[in-house]
Amino acid sequence: MRRVGLFLGLLFALLFAASLLAAAVFTAALDGASAGTRVGAAFVGVLLFVAGLVLVGRSVRRMFGPIGEVMEAADRVAGGDYSTRVSARGPGEVRRLGHAFNEMTTRLQVSDDQRRRLLADVTHELRTPLAVVQGNLEAMVDGVHALDEEHLLTVLEETRVMARLLDDLQTLSTADAGALRLDLEPTDLAAVAAEVVSALAPTAGLAGVTLTSVGGELPEIDADPLRVRQVLDNLVANAVRHTPAGGEVTIRLMRDERAIVVAVEDSGRGIPEDQLDTLFDRYSRSADSGGSGLGLAIAKSLVEVHGGSIEAANAGEQGAVIRFRLPLSE
Repeated sequence: MRRVGLFLGLLFALLFAASLLAAAVFTAALDGASAGTRVGAAFVGVLLFVAGLVLVGRSVRRMFGPIGEVMEAADRVAGGDYSTRVSARGPGEVRRLGHAFNEMTTRLQVSDDQRRRLLADVTHELRTPLAVVQGNLEAMVDGVHALDEEHLLTVLEETRVMARLLDDLQTLSTADAGALRLDLEPTDLAAVAAEVVSALAPTAGLAGVTLTSVGGELPEIDADPLRVRQVLDNLVANAVRHTPAGGEVTIRLMRDERAIVVAVEDSGRGIPEDQLDTLFDRYSRSADSGGSGLGLAIAKSLVEVHGGSIEAANAGEQGAVIRFRLPLSE
């Protein structure tokens, strides 16, 4: 704001100089000049003084007009209108104020959108399991269902579904807010892939799907092994679910110049072309997926928070492949 003060000082100095010049003209006009000369000099003096006033007025309006606009916009933001923006105009310092105000309101709007979206997500996803729990409990209270282990286990399973949904939504919300904390350490991605194969092989076997991991020796990278394991769990479980009996799911690891590339390949029916662009969106799921539609969105968030990228494609005539890249340690 030092420049603003200097600007105002110069304006008032100009007005003062104009006043002195007008006074000098008046003095000269009164010092032995003819009546016509005095009138002309007086007119010029008044004209100079008025011109100085107009110039100062326009300059002050040019500066304080944008500031007044920012103040009015701040009142609208205080009332909850986060879409408010101002035009950045005026002197340099005032333009900076306008840009800073617009950046602030943009952040507020993003934060408010995230809050609304999280509330909608929670409401949408919890409605079904809560309805199941309520229906079963009411049936047991009314004597329609026996109060036995079978029906209690149904209720218990729905509470587990709700717990998993809340964990997923919390992961997404913290990732959206940029507050997801990673416990980085030297990580062997081949070892993580082997753990995933060992853990999910029984499930894949029950579905008649062969699950394997292939890849040569790879350097360790700085990553959160639990979060990377969560990404692979989601991708592999999704691939197994969409691969028919007798098919294969393969975790393939390789290295390029700047990253480790992990590809989850399956021999299923592939991804419909109209779903490729929205595959990683929340609740993007096929009719027979049986999931919440959050798994791939979570995988994308976890990869990106590591500074990586993820993509999906169809693998030729049959099957799909999802690849993600995690940057090599510097």
